[in-house]
Amino acid sequence: MDYLTTFPATPAVSLDAKIQALLLARADATPFYKLPPPAARAAFVDLIGSITRLNEPIARVADRTIPGPAGSLAIRVYTPHGTGPFPILLYIHGGGWVIGDLDTHDDLCRSLCRRAGAVVVAVDYRLAPEHRFPAAVEDCAAALRWCASNAAEVGGAGTRLAVAGDSAGGNLSASLCLYQRDHGGPRPALQVLIYPVTNHGFDTASYHQMSEGYGLLRDAMVYYWNCYLRAPADGASPYASPLQAQDLRGLPPALIQTAHYDVLRDDGEAYAARLRQAGVPVRCTRYLAMNHGFIQFAGEFPHAAAGLDEIAAALREAWRG
Repeated sequence: MDYLTTFPATPAVSLDAKIQALLLARADATPFYKLPPPAARAAFVDLIGSITRLNEPIARVADRTIPGPAGSLAIRVYTPHGTGPFPILLYIHGGGWVIGDLDTHDDLCRSLCRRAGAVVVAVDYRLAPEHRFPAAVEDCAAALRWCASNAAEVGGAGTRLAVAGDSAGGNLSASLCLYQRDHGGPRPALQVLIYPVTNHGFDTASYHQMSEGYGLLRDAMVYYWNCYLRAPADGASPYASPLQAQDLRGLPPALIQTAHYDVLRDDGEAYAARLRQAGVPVRCTRYLAMNHGFIQFAGEFPHAAAGLDEIAAALREAWRG
């Protein structure tokens, strides 16, 4: 499988010892999915606040609002040093569609802005369970259309777009690309899916092998899906479960990153295989020593920093093409 590689390039690697220590230190903490959504969101903010930040230097950061399908939609715009117009990356944060916001993914967006030399537009889409599927997809589609039509306002080039997201944000990024293909919207040059959710299902090998003890629990994913969908039947929609799409032809090239110690590992790698079968250029990298959420720990783990570099290199290559 020439599209699937590992980092590092070895047969097997144990879970990073520092991650093991972090998991042990949090063993007595109440899981996010067992808290009411407002409390879970606050706890997630606290967790992210405890992580070492990279604080990579960029030219400026600005908060603003744009029109959304249900009113004003908040975005945060990151601009790199240099002379534009710059390519534009729409970043969609993770958090099970229930938690996460512009602040929890701020440091990650700064890093991608500097390393890729791009304007990064982070979108604060509506969260579940207050706003269920397809609200988040519709918000992200509105944000991508805004990036294409109003690029000059942020020093960007509306013809050089990409979309990226982690976990539920990876799900929304993949769903957005399907939605844009089907509805004739702007086409990203690349979709970056970081340990994405791609299917409403919980019976892959990784869902069972990594069901507990590695950070993201299988039970947590069941909870998040139940919050996100209006009804179980929504899980069959390709805009909720991209892996269930009948046809993946004509989608943008993809970079997919998975973590070996993650219930979502097989979700991401199955989607990479489907894209490959459909003739979509795809590269999938499994980070062997990492667990779910690793990309936000680039200030602590060299493997996570390597993941950021891989994303930035893939973006620059896609925009050159």
